[in-house]
Amino acid sequence: MPHTADAASPQDAAFMQLALRLADEAAVAGEVPVGAVVVKDGVVIGSGRNSPIQSCDPTAHAEINALRAAAQALGNYRLDDCTLYVTLEPCAMCCGAMLHSRLQRVVFGAPDSKTGCAGSVLDLFAQARLNHQTAVQGQVLSQQAALQLQDFFRSRRAEQRDGATPVREDALRTPESCFTQLLDFPWQPHYVSDLPSLDGLRLHYLDEGSEASQEVYLVLHPIPGWSYNMRSTIAGLIGPGRRVVAPDLIGFGRSDKPKREAFHNPDWHLRCLQELIERLELHNLVLVAPDASHPLVQNLTTNPQYRIQGLLVQPPKPDAGDASALAALAAPYPDKGHRAAERAFHPKRK
Repeated sequence: MPHTADAASPQDAAFMQLALRLADEAAVAGEVPVGAVVVKDGVVIGSGRNSPIQSCDPTAHAEINALRAAAQALGNYRLDDCTLYVTLEPCAMCCGAMLHSRLQRVVFGAPDSKTGCAGSVLDLFAQARLNHQTAVQGQVLSQQAALQLQDFFRSRRAEQRDGATPVREDALRTPESCFTQLLDFPWQPHYVSDLPSLDGLRLHYLDEGSEASQEVYLVLHPIPGWSYNMRSTIAGLIGPGRRVVAPDLIGFGRSDKPKREAFHNPDWHLRCLQELIERLELHNLVLVAPDASHPLVQNLTTNPQYRIQGLLVQPPKPDAGDASALAALAAPYPDKGHRAAERAFHPKRK
């Protein structure tokens, strides 16, 4: 059984609250919500949250990040007389790092029945043959920590239920409930996930008009932005004998959103868009874009395969001061973790 605590001391509870706040930051970034702080003489000298996805680092658990920060603060990898607080029972990797750093004490929140190595699956701290012994106290504010994790995974399951296509582990999907109050946006969503470049990611697009239409318009949204930005243009184009297709690029709007900024580059987005054009058999297109410098415009207009008939530049109408429209524009991005594509195209937007 994992180490337990009948009641947390006020000091332990206060430092665990700091770790819980860091776990909240991890959840906002799309990471499993775990946070940790290292304390010496009543002062926090290192803190960290889960970041393996964001940093492409399998070792970037909250505990490891906090240990690294504390060691840098002390100028020593030995953390004598220090206590580490973490919201979830540590795994084997983190327990090993804690023992190696010579921590005096470890305090954790929720037990982990799958990978916990402070008593749930293994108890690495109870190995008397090791040359250092670290005291362990568990289940401090465990209910808060457990609820935090449960809420996160419940949200992930809800995202998966929003479409028949499961959400990839490295991506987020904005719940459909975020799109129930879209002003002046009456069109039905369409989705595709089996294009080769998508590799299981779900791409959203609008498709209004008949497949037999002779006039076909492909509407690109601004970056940052999504098809909602172009709603006035889309409404003006829809009519007899016309077909209007307006996709949301991956990472934007109703489309899936890979969490890593490095995932996004114009060449890959162009391949996805080209495959959508081929799937929908769109030819003799008029390309509609918010501006001629859009990163996909030049590549599409110079590709003879699609026989682009013309380019129509239609800047979106400003929505400043319209609270409903501004809320709709922000609807696909309930937190910072959903904005990786935006940051990739505009690095200054952190």
